[in-house]
Amino acid sequence: MKHQHETALILWFDDIGIEDVPIVGGKNASLGEMHQKLTAQGVAVPNGYAITAFAYRYLLKEAGVEAAIRDALAGLDTHDLRNLQERGAKARDIVRTAEFPADLRQAIISAYNKMEEEYGQGVDVAVRSSATAEDLPDASFAGQQDTYLNIRGPEAVIDACKRCFASLFTDRAISYRHEKGFGQFDVYLSIVVQKMVRSDSACSGVMFSIDTESGFKDAVFLTGSWGLGENVVQGAVNPDEYYIFKPTLKEGKRPIVGKRVGSKEIKMVYNNDPGAEEPVKNIETTVEEQGSYILSDDEILQLARWACIIEDHYNRPMDIEWAKDGDGKTVGTGGLFIVQARPETVHSQACTRTMETYVLKEKGALLAKGQAVGAKIGQGITRVLNNVSQIHDFRAGEVLVTDMTDPDWEPVMKTAGAIVTNRGGRTCHAAIISRELGIPCVIGTENGTKMIKDGQQVTVSCAEGETGHIYDGLLKFEVETLDLENIPATRTKIMMNVGLPEKAFVEAQLPNEGVGLAREEFIINSHIGIHPLALINYEKLRERADENDEIFDIIEEIDHRTSAYPGDKRQYFIDKLAEGVGRIGAGFYPKDVIVRLSDFKSNEYANLIGGHLYEPEESNPMIGWRGASRYYDPRYKAAFELECKALLKARNDMGLTNIKLMVPFCRTPEEGRRVIEVLREFGLVQGENGLEVYVMCEIPSNVISADAFCDVFDGFSIGSNDLTQLTLGLDRDSDLVAHIYDERNEAVKTLIKMVIATAKRRGRKIGICGQAPSDFPDFATFLVEEGIDSISLVSDTVVKTRLAIAAKERELGITP
Repeated sequence: MKHQHETALILWFDDIGIEDVPIVGGKNASLGEMHQKLTAQGVAVPNGYAITAFAYRYLLKEAGVEAAIRDALAGLDTHDLRNLQERGAKARDIVRTAEFPADLRQAIISAYNKMEEEYGQGVDVAVRSSATAEDLPDASFAGQQDTYLNIRGPEAVIDACKRCFASLFTDRAISYRHEKGFGQFDVYLSIVVQKMVRSDSACSGVMFSIDTESGFKDAVFLTGSWGLGENVVQGAVNPDEYYIFKPTLKEGKRPIVGKRVGSKEIKMVYNNDPGAEEPVKNIETTVEEQGSYILSDDEILQLARWACIIEDHYNRPMDIEWAKDGDGKTVGTGGLFIVQARPETVHSQACTRTMETYVLKEKGALLAKGQAVGAKIGQGITRVLNNVSQIHDFRAGEVLVTDMTDPDWEPVMKTAGAIVTNRGGRTCHAAIISRELGIPCVIGTENGTKMIKDGQQVTVSCAEGETGHIYDGLLKFEVETLDLENIPATRTKIMMNVGLPEKAFVEAQLPNEGVGLAREEFIINSHIGIHPLALINYEKLRERADENDEIFDIIEEIDHRTSAYPGDKRQYFIDKLAEGVGRIGAGFYPKDVIVRLSDFKSNEYANLIGGHLYEPEESNPMIGWRGASRYYDPRYKAAFELECKALLKARNDMGLTNIKLMVPFCRTPEEGRRVIEVLREFGLVQGENGLEVYVMCEIPSNVISADAFCDVFDGFSIGSNDLTQLTLGLDRDSDLVAHIYDERNEAVKTLIKMVIATAKRRGRKIGICGQAPSDFPDFATFLVEEGIDSISLVSDTVVKTRLAIAAKERELGITP
């Protein structure tokens, strides 16, 4: 059988597997492997056949063109772009005009006729290249050869095959083989002929079984857009993005911990004009399509489950292409399909023994922003290029600024100091290549080529979270390298303060024992931005909008932000908060993640969209209507219910039971009991499903009445910032008295000693999440001496404080 495979011109998916890469290339081998072995597990793969690498070699031999190609490539210099382009064009032309041997031609047509028997006359197929060195675990040759969609009829299939074979000698493919140490005739081309999935009438995209930015292995990262998938792969659109947490997904939960609506301004569809040169075309999407999610939650979870099955089968992180087959009514089956799977080649090969952190030390004028790819910082003089024909002007080390990239840009991308594009998502060409090359890249800026001038000195920062920034000037930055193998263990738990969900997957890779403080305020501010009561009262506000310009503007902004939620606007708040909290919970799972309930002051709530309609003006918001006193108040209780539903969703629906709750600014034990009762009313029952509820110790009454608070809560977390202010009776934001503010004041330390002692005596957990241990190592060692259970720190002080605490514990004879 193996010998027959080696000389076959055509092999069907049912006849090939992953061991056949030398015969049918990576794409075909993977499709055959999945079609044979994963269909029984529910993974749907469209049928098709391979035109083998032997068929390609047979074509070169019978047509007598191999010597001519070698002559065309003689004297090749991949660093001389004009040399590369000239020789590549000659090689492609030789292959494209080669006469197909009659038996090869007939074999391709006969196989297509067999597909017609299965799917109908003139069946639409995808004709895709599959190189024998493609989709290797340590190099990504994917996307360098051509793909042709919506091909119908035998002659059209033959023509597409000629163009595919010729694409083995595109400039980018020649250059990449040279860079990776492959000879130009070491790689052969096979071709996939596969039934089209009618995503032109639905959606398609790419997913990874690993987070592409952080390398976090427990997440599926899924992207997609309307129409055929080429726009997502090429970066022609800013797609939707979804994150799914694998461990609890495998337990049957629904852990979608991130959803982002992309702008999706165009979609690729079939071109049914008989006279058209190309069988597909791009059209503009509707406003409704741009503002809505392309997939339902059930579909997102189904694709994520398939990603897990595929990853488990191959035993490595995978890069997977998917498509939806029409709407199931007027076009197609409405089902989901996997149309390709290849090894992920960046993080799966990365060294995990060290962690490199780029830190921007100053800020400049912001020129543009988009999505950050990687976490590095790059600098240089910009080169703004409108199309690939201008790449001759590019010089090594410059910052490439362009609309979007495709494989033709690769010869200059590899020498760039950084890359900036107007369009594209995290799985587009620019993102994939920049990750592989280790070059900082900001994608989807929308207006980068307009806002950034050619020849301008810029700093491209991907080190500030999910959003990448392009600043004017060459700004100072540092690179910190951490050896993760030599971090000492401590008896005192070293936890982390986490605010931004998008940083959770990265920060969780630092040595830690969980999250001591996850702030809801960051999530509400950056991911929601709307006052919960404005969402609850949306319909009432809408009725007033025509008569009130201010209300009209509020409604307009709410509609813009909640475009994917045309029905109940309250669900927007619930989902976004659940996703934010869930992403932090997932990043640190199964370690404890203590989520502090919302602690905006009234003036801060008023700054949210519609907030001023519901918030009082207080003369001293710091000690006003905040924290616990809001949750049971009839004026705010309905808003707190949304918060509780979000937390319930994260814990129960997503399965993230490592999430614990913490009540801020609770003035009296009685107030604490009222909050516990409201939590119970809204489904969050203390002690049920492992739910623990802590209280912030940030008011002197929390210390003085600590015994009574122990009767209500499972533990304390000391908020040294507010405790210092209220102990010393000062406003730390006032320049007149700020010099007195010091967490190390003896009165403050006395209160901290008292509450630690009470908690120890009562068997309650006690930690600290205030700023003091992060700022003052001596304060951290004081806490160790007092026997505190945990210290929660900001990420950039975790390692140095752990080292100080380890030394102090050794001094005190404390063993981890």
